[in-house]
Parts: sequence; structure tokens; C-alpha cells
Amino acid sequence: MSSSSTPGLSRLNDADDDAASSALHEVCASRAWGSKILAQRPYATTDALLDASDAAMAELTAGDLAEAMAGHPPIGRPKPGDPTSSREQSGMAGASDALKAEMLELNLAYQEKFGHVFLICATGRTGEQMRDAVRNRIDNSPEQEREIVRGELGKINRIRLTRLTERAEGDAA
Repeated sequence: MSSSSTPGLSRLNDADDDAASSALHEVCASRAWGSKILAQRPYATTDALLDASDAAMAELTAGDLAEAMAGHPPIGRPKPGDPTSSREQSGMAGASDALKAEMLELNLAYQEKFGHVFLICATGRTGEQMRDAVRNRIDNSPEQEREIVRGELGKINRIRLTRLTERAEGDAA
């Protein structure tokens, strides 16, 4: 994390509300989260932005969390043409057909039980680690799972915000 302003952070701070809101929506689909982050601009440092993200995540309602989760594709099926979800789920890219089929089955069972996709900060995880996580979490209560999801979303937001603030003008997502 940075203790000084970066090109991407300066752009976020200086952008008009519509452009900043659009950039934040790419980080997290929750409008409540985005509004809280937007309202606190300008940020002196990336660390200050990350702290604001953590605080906003902690305040999200169950409905806000559902909205945030709706922006994430199931593990093993990144959004076509979306480099962010492909990069984040790269641990599944080389998975065997058997592991991909098992993840599909587990994803469907999880979604049936909880009413939303299985959400995990997939960055740096192997397909086997993600499979093991869904296996371990499927027996949680809805309340336990909601708080785990909140934590996972927070991790994802931190990674995405860091990339956003470090990105120079014209860099790809």
C-alpha cells in the first residue's frame, strides 16, 4: 500500500462524481458502498481509501451485500471478456475437467442453500483451495456465511482498489 498519492488515486480524487462512481462500481457493485467511498473523497493516501472501504463494508446491510455479490460470477465461470474476473479466478484456469465439474456442482449446491454465488477472494488460490473452501463453508448458517462473505468482499475490494490507485492513465484493468 502507498503512503503517498498515486496516479490512479489522483484520478479517482479528481474525477467528476459520475466517472468516480463508475470506477468504484467496477470495484464493488454495492451502491451503498460506492456512495460512502465517493462521499469521502479526496483521499490523501491509498491506505486512507482502503480504510474507508473497510469501514463502508462493515456497515453494509444484508441487501447491500446481496447487491455486491450480484456483481461476481461463480467460481470457475469468469465473466466472458472481463479481464478482472479472469485474472482473479486464474487458479481455476488450469483445473482438470473433473475439478471444474465438481466446482460447478458445489457452486450450485451452495447457491441453492444460500441464494447467492459462493464468494471467495480467489486471487492467489488454486482450484483445489477454492473447492475445499466451498466444501467447508456449505455447512455454515446463513448468518455465519454472510459475515464470511463480508470479509471476502472486503479483501476483493482492497485488491481492486489497490490496482485502481496504482494504474497509470491508459493502463488496462
